[in-house]
Amino acid sequence: MIETMTKDLIHKVTHLGSPKILVVGDFMLDVYIYGDATRISPEAPVPVLKIKETLYSGGGASSVAADIAALEAQPLCLGLIGNDVNADRLKARLEEANIDTSGLLTVPDRPTITKTRLIGLAQHRHQQQLFRMDEESTAPLSPALIDQLTARYRDMLDQVSVVCLQDYNKGLLTHDVCQTFIAMAAAAGKPVLVDPANIPDYTKYSGATLITPNRQEASDAVGFELDTEDDFARASQFLFDKMALSAVVITLDKQGAFLKTADIHQIIPTRPRRVYDVTGAGDMVLAMLATALAAGYEYTTAVQLSNIAGGLEVEKFGVATVSREEIITEIIGQHQEAAPKVCRLKDLIGQLAWHRSQSHTIVFTNGCFDILHKGHVDYLQFCKSSGDIVVVGMNSDESVRTIKGPERPINAQDDRAAVLAGLASVDYVTIFNEPDPLNLIKAVQPDILVKGSDWKDKGVVGREFVEAHGGCVLLAPLLEGRSSTAVINKMKS
Repeated sequence: MIETMTKDLIHKVTHLGSPKILVVGDFMLDVYIYGDATRISPEAPVPVLKIKETLYSGGGASSVAADIAALEAQPLCLGLIGNDVNADRLKARLEEANIDTSGLLTVPDRPTITKTRLIGLAQHRHQQQLFRMDEESTAPLSPALIDQLTARYRDMLDQVSVVCLQDYNKGLLTHDVCQTFIAMAAAAGKPVLVDPANIPDYTKYSGATLITPNRQEASDAVGFELDTEDDFARASQFLFDKMALSAVVITLDKQGAFLKTADIHQIIPTRPRRVYDVTGAGDMVLAMLATALAAGYEYTTAVQLSNIAGGLEVEKFGVATVSREEIITEIIGQHQEAAPKVCRLKDLIGQLAWHRSQSHTIVFTNGCFDILHKGHVDYLQFCKSSGDIVVVGMNSDESVRTIKGPERPINAQDDRAAVLAGLASVDYVTIFNEPDPLNLIKAVQPDILVKGSDWKDKGVVGREFVEAHGGCVLLAPLLEGRSSTAVINKMKS
């Protein structure tokens, strides 16, 4: 059974609504050139990249907008692009995601900010970034252009619930522009969320609602390393006070995030990840925070969801979006990992429904498992090798007595279930009270039913049902001379 807190989090993801969010900042085009790096150039000690594919996606503020759209909210964009082919490519990527690009102002004397990455495939399969080339201009904006941006910002502000400032320090979000935009949002009652540039002075973000530096960015801004929870608390308090913020969220990689508000100062933990590429993780965190706060959720929930979304993003290569469905699946999956192995049938059915949604193969077996021995261990490992999830139906004490006689079982059902649950090859144990497992098999509906090879001529209970529903029956080899009965007789003798 999914716990109340998990259900509540799932409910909140499904009820995020479709708020409009204004994304202001450095809109970039990410170019990924993929190829095989199979030899070293004879001209210089560098790899030769044989190009196979070139892909384009939005980076920087473009990535935030794409993330917001993937979360089924509505991003509006305000930023600068050049009068060049990369501007066309960037707008095409955004418009494919149904993102409003009318706020992207064309500036002929500035190139569209573009980051081109060369990705080599070592041995044709291992991706490795070899080199990055940047096109950009950080020259000051003209007063006329700033006035044009401000007028467009004023018009768009009335349409949105939240403002995001995504700053890569490329010349758009100067001190004066930030302060003007933050003041205008405050006057309109709209929160401003900032993903700061990697700069030592955050003064230009003063008065914003929330700021989301990562560990290193926060360390650079406060002047000391962030290693302990006391460090996180001290750094967030410093930023909170200095810039008159409502909240500080310091992202901490595998530790999650530290949340500081007037009433809260705590780590919001996350699940450790297999990190594949951190590119775009901060964009995803900002997008999720903005969408959750626009939906009216409190800071703790917003950070919990941003932890999940950011964690899913780093498991993907390059700048990637994360959908609501992926977040919901992850929430349920985290519950599955924490769920007890020994469970009642009605709870088991709910767990198996999730595994089926993940295309997991369900294997079922049953037995008394009175005194566990090597034969049992080998048998259950066979079950695990046959599919993804192993469910063991274990006879209750009453049904064991019916089958084996009044002196059995030797071990009570709770003890037997606990021992089974301790095996890595077993995912779930459920206790049944009937002499045969047919009704349990019908409830579990396994893809694979496993019994020992000694059942070859006896007729496996449940075979007809499993095969009629597209499953199969496997007979596991048995270890000669190993059985609970043999162990008990040996002890008696």
